[in-house]
Amino acid sequence: WSVRHATQAAQKLPTDWEDQCKRAHLRIAYSIKEHNIPSALYVNSDQTQVVYAQGASMTWAETGARQVSTVGEEEKRAFTCTVSVANDGTLLPFQAIYKGLTKVSQPAEKAPYREECISAGMLIEHSGTDTYWANQETMRHLVDQVIQPYFDRRIEELGLPATQKCIWQIDAWSVHRSEEFRTWMKKEHKNIILMFVPGGCT
Repeated sequence: WSVRHATQAAQKLPTDWEDQCKRAHLRIAYSIKEHNIPSALYVNSDQTQVVYAQGASMTWAETGARQVSTVGEEEKRAFTCTVSVANDGTLLPFQAIYKGLTKVSQPAEKAPYREECISAGMLIEHSGTDTYWANQETMRHLVDQVIQPYFDRRIEELGLPATQKCIWQIDAWSVHRSEEFRTWMKKEHKNIILMFVPGGCT
């Protein structure tokens, strides 16, 4: 930790955050008990912005200097990384989403360590839009190529039936909560129970 200039006001918790979190915990506990869901089959995913060159508004300079320059403060280029972790500590492959309409927006095929990332099951893709944010299509790719394969593998390893229920917890972002995405999940991934982190509590 170090001294830093604030760039924006901290997100405020909802006034009833304790009640919201308690109810969320009870829903999770109920599902775990009723469906006998083991720790390995409870996964939480979160998306975060990764800035290519993180700048700062503070630096070392001569005392009394009137002009102080920093590097990277205006840097806005970034991509989205989705990190998923199972409750037993297992780290699932990452998903990286880059702004752009074609594959050219992704790191080059011969970029350092790209081959190793792909071999590890990581999902590298472009958004198909003018932002690097996740959308309906990239969320479906995440479920089809990362979340569901992980659940299938662990279910087999644990000797559980193919109909075993699993929990996938994500935040309450608009795309996640959309009727389109939830309807698709119920149709294509019936054994995954969607749980949402209460809004404003992440």
